[in-house]
Amino acid sequence: RQFSITIVSAMGLSVLVALIFTPALCATMLTPLKKGEHHVAKGGFFGWFNRNFDRSVTGYERSVGTILRNKVPFLLAYALIVVGMIWLFARIPTAFLPEEDQGVLFAQVQTPAGSSAERTQVVVDQMREYLLKDEADTVSSVFTVNGFNFAGRGQSSGMAFIMLKPWGERSAENSVFNLSTRAQQHFFGFRDAMVFAFAPPAVLELGNATGFDVFLQDRAGVGHAKLMEARNQFLAKAAQSKVLMAVRPNGLNDEPQYQLTIDDERASALGVTIADINNTLSIALGASYVNDFIDRGRVKKVYIQGEPNARMSPEDLQKWYVRNGKGEMVPFSSFAKGEWTYGSPKLSRYNGVEAVEVLGAPAPGYSTGEAMAEVERIVGELPTGIGYSWTGMSYEEKLSGSQMPALFALSILFVFLCLAALYESWSIPIAVVLVVPLGIIGALIATSLRGLSNDVYFLVGLLTTIGLAAKNAILIVEFAKELHEQGRSLYDATIEACRMRLRPIIMTSLAFILGVVPLTIASGAGAGSQHAIGTGVIGGMISATVLAIFWVPLFFVAVSSLFGSKKPEKDATPETPRYEAGQ
Repeated sequence: RQFSITIVSAMGLSVLVALIFTPALCATMLTPLKKGEHHVAKGGFFGWFNRNFDRSVTGYERSVGTILRNKVPFLLAYALIVVGMIWLFARIPTAFLPEEDQGVLFAQVQTPAGSSAERTQVVVDQMREYLLKDEADTVSSVFTVNGFNFAGRGQSSGMAFIMLKPWGERSAENSVFNLSTRAQQHFFGFRDAMVFAFAPPAVLELGNATGFDVFLQDRAGVGHAKLMEARNQFLAKAAQSKVLMAVRPNGLNDEPQYQLTIDDERASALGVTIADINNTLSIALGASYVNDFIDRGRVKKVYIQGEPNARMSPEDLQKWYVRNGKGEMVPFSSFAKGEWTYGSPKLSRYNGVEAVEVLGAPAPGYSTGEAMAEVERIVGELPTGIGYSWTGMSYEEKLSGSQMPALFALSILFVFLCLAALYESWSIPIAVVLVVPLGIIGALIATSLRGLSNDVYFLVGLLTTIGLAAKNAILIVEFAKELHEQGRSLYDATIEACRMRLRPIIMTSLAFILGVVPLTIASGAGAGSQHAIGTGVIGGMISATVLAIFWVPLFFVAVSSLFGSKKPEKDATPETPRYEAGQ
């Protein structure tokens, strides 16, 4: 939306400048030539440039003439270009947003279920020591937390927030992604814990990490145990895949739990309510606020809580009593019994069904689109009743991919309708619209050669390329149409239009390409999105310029011949004479 508003505003201002200020600037700044002079007669660089450019124009006219005399081979070549464009679109990796080096890295620690805080702290300290010593050229500071990570809270959880040095002090090999890879390889050697290093997502509101985010769902009601078994099968298969890396559950593992079972009928017979039982347990094992009191001029709070020696173990519950409706103290042992079980400390549901969340990232050389396709393949091998749903950035990536065909179709439709209104013809705009694949294939080639993905920013660059490619085609089609309507043959009108508009096409395209170059070499925060836009636009503009100046004349002649474009009859009404001022 921001990009659309920016482009529309800039183009609107450009139209006003072109209509109002440009004529005045031309009359003021351009030096008129004396009679008999020509720009090629000038000396210096500009004279040399103009003479060589004119020779190039002559060769260009001969090439266009050859193409117009041999339409069929070049139309077949255009068909091959379209096929190549479709093939590249199918092969280029997909993603939602490019990865960004934001100068921050996260590391998540998960020790075995039931581990003590001291055991987790040992792993956290080892992780911190590695980052500050072995990665001293990259890491600026490390802040660690024990008892918490993005998967949940508990004594077996730990987290590290790693701040990297400024981009100017780090080389390309010390980017956040390379650091993440090196750290992950080192953390694999930790025997007593699972440690994962990952960069934050490009949009912080859509998750906690880059890569993919999926929920495995129990859609058939197979139960928690079967769901966890399916999750473990998924993790085992993902660990063997060359497309995926750092695949991990975003939740706490099942651990020993003490389950207290209440006999409702016996409790009711003893005059004890469930509310009384819950209230007693809450006060005994937790705390309950009673009141405030003033101590030496300070207000202090009063809490009631069980003594530590009476709540150290589950068996201590048998020492507690509950007051019934008659005021009698009833022991817990008379209506409750406890036993050790095994279960999850964190139960989650997604779209109304029990689910477990799994995070991961594509292996080096693969995109998130390829990783998501691999995830779908692995889920298809899980037991019946286990489904999946994408969430976060993965969901947005799926959604944006499904909207792409409609987006391009709508863009091309708007271009076609605007041109149809301009030319008052349904056929002439076809010659302009046919230039679109010539720009898209260049953007695809440039993006593929640089190892980038088909993401949202690349699509923005493609939309820009479509508009600029159409603009170059309009320059030729407009002049050829006017010359043809003035009585020139279709062939001569097209050749003359190519000769007259070659310089404006090349100069405007070159100026735009040079203006976009800084995006392709940007570094630091936001460099990924700038590379995606800049690379696609430059590649598209180069191909749209180099190929369009040869194929647009062919399109115009072919369409005009196919749809029977005719010269307009001369108006029999005599032209009203115009007089100069003072006559």
